[in-house]
Amino acid sequence: MAKINLLDSSIYNRIAAGEVVYRPYSVVNEFVENSIDAGAKKISIAIERGGKDRICVSDDGCGIESDDLYSAFLPHATSKIEKVEDLDLIKTLGFRGEALASIASVAKVKIRSKFETDDSAYEIDCVGGKIGERIPCALGKGTEITAENLFYNTPVRAKFLKTDKGEESEITNFVSRFILGNPYVAFHYTIDGKTALQSFGGGLDEAIAAVYGASVIDRCYHIDGVKHGIRIYGYIGKPDYTKANRTYQSVFVNGRYVVNGTISSAVGNAYASYLMKRQYPFYVLFIDVPPEIVDVNVHPNKSDVRFENNQVIYGCIYSVVSSVLDGNAAALEFVVDAKHEREKGVLYASSPGRTTVSEAEKTVESSILSDFNEAVSKDIGDTCLHPLMKKIFSSGQSVGNGEPFCYPKQSEMRGGARIEFHDSGVSEKSEESQSASDIFAENKKFLEDLERKEKQQKIIFERAEYRGCLFNTYLIYEEGENAYIIDQHAAHERLIFNRLKEEMETRKIIKQPMLIPYVLSLNSEEFRFISENLKYLEDIGFDIEEFGAGSFKISAVPLDLQEIDLQGFFDELLQGVDSLKAVRLSELLRDKIAMAACKHAVKGGMILSDLEKAKLFEMLHGNMGLKCPHGRPIAIKLSKYEVEKMFKRIV
Repeated sequence: MAKINLLDSSIYNRIAAGEVVYRPYSVVNEFVENSIDAGAKKISIAIERGGKDRICVSDDGCGIESDDLYSAFLPHATSKIEKVEDLDLIKTLGFRGEALASIASVAKVKIRSKFETDDSAYEIDCVGGKIGERIPCALGKGTEITAENLFYNTPVRAKFLKTDKGEESEITNFVSRFILGNPYVAFHYTIDGKTALQSFGGGLDEAIAAVYGASVIDRCYHIDGVKHGIRIYGYIGKPDYTKANRTYQSVFVNGRYVVNGTISSAVGNAYASYLMKRQYPFYVLFIDVPPEIVDVNVHPNKSDVRFENNQVIYGCIYSVVSSVLDGNAAALEFVVDAKHEREKGVLYASSPGRTTVSEAEKTVESSILSDFNEAVSKDIGDTCLHPLMKKIFSSGQSVGNGEPFCYPKQSEMRGGARIEFHDSGVSEKSEESQSASDIFAENKKFLEDLERKEKQQKIIFERAEYRGCLFNTYLIYEEGENAYIIDQHAAHERLIFNRLKEEMETRKIIKQPMLIPYVLSLNSEEFRFISENLKYLEDIGFDIEEFGAGSFKISAVPLDLQEIDLQGFFDELLQGVDSLKAVRLSELLRDKIAMAACKHAVKGGMILSDLEKAKLFEMLHGNMGLKCPHGRPIAIKLSKYEVEKMFKRIV
């Protein structure tokens, strides 16, 4: 057996960095969390080349004492906790003391800070885990921390980074969440010297406007209420305000942005009966719970939390959201009168980053915890649940202490409709991938198989005779001892589709200029996706270019798709972006061709002349094995044997 070695700090810090720091956005995340924990009211974030070259975060927080600057780079050194009991009452975003040591082991890091009571500021740097000397510097207030040349000493890790735009998009996504989750903190975010996002700390309305635009507010319900000791507040989109993917959904538990199966299932099921397939609600939701009932230390990058009792959490959120959407009497307790709130100057109770708690706040927290415990002990959570959920929760599934539990998907419908389940700890990406597939995906393989065997399946109707038409839709042909019934609409649709597809593959690109350019507004992830696929869009025939932060301007469309619904086209294109599904533009364009074919095809019920019927049959070239672009059969075969069996001539 090999000798057991005690690893040097330079080695185990670099190993730890693999868990804590694996992308530039995780560096930004750790730096900003520290600024918020320090009580900062103004935070500036600057990145270069997607954070690969440089990340700089500065704030006006309390700063770091000069004597502690050296300790800040040591592993497991933190000011957030002192004893093991503090892990049960975590009220800060950071608490492990791993981040800075891990980042400094794979980047060139410099800290400049001025503590509140110090007369001057000091700086210290750390390169590849080697800490330099503390020296005086010029800084007005707070802390400035810079990380340069990320992964300069781990080239293998650097190879797996995304493109500059890809990494930039991830960082922008996290900064957006910081702005939403900390509405009373002013943020200034720059990319390569240009301002990308800016908020002024004026409240949640202003934060949402900074990230999504002011028009979003009018399309949402502003909710704020307490149920069984759990405060639920924020903005949820009205039923008619939907998005093509889940990237417009944000949840904050005690001020921490998380992706949690319990909460997303509760909100999704509340919306289930209001949304069409492949539509997703918009929401920015805050859930404040007693820190004793939530564990934030369950995920390496703290992106999820575990609740002591999932049943009560699920029931309360579902009850509040569904009552608002349904517009019942209970909604009056939760919907905020925005004008009244502004007049009173009400502030949000949750303020992440505060490290001190007044006696009055402790009394309130004690009362909230008591309400929650009462809900658990008396199963009050059941009163919040959909009737189907009560049955599920009473089925013996374990719901406490983070054990696996099943929740209904968004396919559940109120009023006793069908219900399906998925594990609360499993990502919904599989569901997203399935729902985001285009309407022709399920027929793709079958169509390809049919087309490969097309030559073998062709039937030569040398003796086929036209025998009539049923319901002005189905043409009947007889050949030998077989009858063929042809759907005139499906057949014509397929013929047009084949012609259009051939033209698309060999077509000359002709562009149709738009009288008024179309402006496409996107969030950071969608913007990154379109940026990476601009060439394909231009090859198809779109004139598209960046138009300010988070937008594109479309000045021309392909002539053969001039009637295209641009919003619908891009909504379909952007489906599945949040699950990193690769969308092939060629497949999406194929669907658009199919829609055009359907629009121009002969409709069922239309009376065709004898010449038109003969021409349609001739165009098929005897290929009865084809299907229309939607997957429906063009023709069915009915043998003499089958007909005689129907009439009991054959037993």
